[in-house]
Amino acid sequence: MARYIFITGGVVSSLGKGLASAALGALLQARGYTVRLRKLDPYLNVDPGTMSPFEHGEVFVTDDGAETDLDLGHYERFTGVPARNTDSVSSGRIYSNVLENERRGDYLGKTIQVVPHVTNEIKEFLHVGDDEVDFMLCEIGGTVGDIEGLPFFEAIRQFSHDKPRGQCIFMHLTLLPYLAASGELKTKPTQHSVKELQSIGIAPDVLVCRSEQPIPEKERNKIALFCNVRKEHVVAAYDLKSIYEAPLAYHREGLDQAVLDAFGIAPAPRPDLTVWKDVNDRIHNTDGNVNVAIVGKYTQLEDAYKSIKEALTHGGMANRVKVNVSWVDAEVFDKGDAAPYLEGYDAILVPGGFGERGTEGKIKAAQYAREHKIPYLGICLGMQMAVIEAARNKAGIADAGSEEFDHEAGHTRFEPVVYHLKEWVQGNAKVKRKASDDKGGTMRLGAYDATLLEGSKVADVYGGLAIEERHRHRYEVDIKYREKLEECGLKFTGMSPDGRLPEIVEWEDHPWFIGVQFHPELKSKPFDPHPLFRDFVRAAKDNSRLV
Repeated sequence: MARYIFITGGVVSSLGKGLASAALGALLQARGYTVRLRKLDPYLNVDPGTMSPFEHGEVFVTDDGAETDLDLGHYERFTGVPARNTDSVSSGRIYSNVLENERRGDYLGKTIQVVPHVTNEIKEFLHVGDDEVDFMLCEIGGTVGDIEGLPFFEAIRQFSHDKPRGQCIFMHLTLLPYLAASGELKTKPTQHSVKELQSIGIAPDVLVCRSEQPIPEKERNKIALFCNVRKEHVVAAYDLKSIYEAPLAYHREGLDQAVLDAFGIAPAPRPDLTVWKDVNDRIHNTDGNVNVAIVGKYTQLEDAYKSIKEALTHGGMANRVKVNVSWVDAEVFDKGDAAPYLEGYDAILVPGGFGERGTEGKIKAAQYAREHKIPYLGICLGMQMAVIEAARNKAGIADAGSEEFDHEAGHTRFEPVVYHLKEWVQGNAKVKRKASDDKGGTMRLGAYDATLLEGSKVADVYGGLAIEERHRHRYEVDIKYREKLEECGLKFTGMSPDGRLPEIVEWEDHPWFIGVQFHPELKSKPFDPHPLFRDFVRAAKDNSRLV
């Protein structure tokens, strides 16, 4: 039976809960324990996939097709444990389930209340899979005191009460503001945050205190005394140059030991941190820099492309270079020349997205990379834009475009080399969708197999001909244009096993130009960089003439 660690955020700041959870999971793994990490989000959206990236950052997709919070990406990157659809839940999903239960008659006509019906639904979610691992880490989104999060706090209070003593602990992350004028750290926000938590029946066992400055012994003693926490369980969390320093930094501050002490686990296995020492060595000891332009439409919020940025960092670590990322708004050159904005970069990446806005700029970015022989990686929409560019400028289809743009405009303007996907094979079953279905329901989501063309660049990159990657899209390149495009040199080098859906395209006369329909960034890790990102950064490194 798993031991539970509930991670909550303070009144002033919850910044860093996801990172602290992921780092703690990695440290427990380093001691030989098995872990699973979960996120309970207070927002009322039932499906994160319908949320704008400006609202909540990227949507992280699991192998089993769940659209989840971006923190699950941190969990996977630090622990290597593939997330599942049971690892993320929102208030919206909980309330939706409760209402469905009522309509089925599960409550026998009783009045539906937050306690016990909503809290029981949350507790059922927490129980899933608790016999599979040694530790279950559950992060509660938002901050203590948020009205949306109150049912979750009540549920974890009840949950810990239901479990045998010593099977659940609470870890609370707070902020210690530093006042430069007086040269002191203020502990009062932390005290009030813990007081708020205690008022709803939860007493933290471990405090993680975010701080820009070292925490003096006097302040540490004060926090321990007034927050009713052992002094050695007050753990400092300082700002880091890289998030991948977190496991080693938290270990130095004693986070994993504090957690084991709170559970009464002694003696505990010593941690093997070899992997994280190697990761840190690769981050800090590089042989140079490469400059990569990400041409997208959500560039005002970097979290919209969080996994892509991290995957580029992993690729840099594999090649011992630092990847300098520049965010280029595709709309800037929608109607102008892309050259002034893309000159000087060692590689160009065009990520996924939805809607027509910014797509002409992305098409021009693909054209610029093709004509100037600059390494190009197109992901999802980035692949589709590369195909449209090839159709327009090489295959003679001047009005080539996507059905998505016509659907958005409400009338036909393009020849659809990219069409709305209505039918595909998943396992041994055929899946059918209509454009009128609920937004999330129209997408091809989760892990699917693909077969690579022998002798192709991607086959060389992957080191094999069979791959499995995660998808999140509802539009697909139309296979009927394959022959015309391949005559121009754009080869379809990856296909679905049934040969109907294009998965990968590449220009045969280009040093490195690959477009993929899936999202390889979702499976990249610092200790196991994704092959495509590893080789993309290598190509950028070659292009920069570092070697």
